[in-house]
Amino acid sequence: MATGRTHRPATRSRGIPEATVARLPLYLRALTALSERSVPTVSSEELAAAAGVNSAKLRKDFSYLGSYGTRGVGYDVEYLVYQISRELGLTQDWPVVIVGIGNLGAALAGYGGFASRGFRVAALIDADPAMTGKPVAGIPVQHSDDLEKIINEDGVSIGVIATPAGVAQQVCDRLVAAGVTSILNFAPTVLSVPDGVDVRKVDLSIELQILAFHEQRKAGEEAGAESGPETGTDTGAPTAPPAARTAGGSRKGPDGDVPAVMPA
Repeated sequence: MATGRTHRPATRSRGIPEATVARLPLYLRALTALSERSVPTVSSEELAAAAGVNSAKLRKDFSYLGSYGTRGVGYDVEYLVYQISRELGLTQDWPVVIVGIGNLGAALAGYGGFASRGFRVAALIDADPAMTGKPVAGIPVQHSDDLEKIINEDGVSIGVIATPAGVAQQVCDRLVAAGVTSILNFAPTVLSVPDGVDVRKVDLSIELQILAFHEQRKAGEEAGAESGPETGTDTGAPTAPPAARTAGGSRKGPDGDVPAVMPA
């Protein structure tokens, strides 16, 4: 079976827009669910609804793959699963190394969705000597001193960083120097990488802050609706929800009791 170090997806050479690439996993997830229910075909409208996009955008995305469906029939589910999997590079083996085996790293190591989607956790790495040899999700943790050796021996091209922010850039530099060209970053910091290296950032605290913004806005709208325009009591000024304050009335800082990145 091919590995990630010898074959790379064809998306860039085929000129598929990044926005389309970002939606392909959504289509694949919806199609996989249909396949598991033995659904043979699906219309663009049904698939778009399942993926959370509009049907016109879906048809445009699929045109980049050369799939146009059959009028009155729709798309062949199994063929689309194969086609999108191939385009994303999921028909080959992608060994992945996870660096930083704290709560989040351990949770990622135990995530069953990696193997079913073409990713193999090749190694778990941590700088703490006490972690060396300790099995996590059935995989023994290896010391960070062996990072470069592990990457070379396993042909790793995808690295996952789940370390504290203070050491994330150093870990990133070592991964890149050892030949890793794609990084999934869970550390609450922005990484600097050279051209040719792709970084995807996942920061759960940012997502929660965005949700908090919407909750605050909804609360303000509800308060305005209750007071009514004739009272003049609704100033429109945002108010912080009670959870954003400590018992003494002071606000918690952004790095207070809630960690910047929380385990899945």
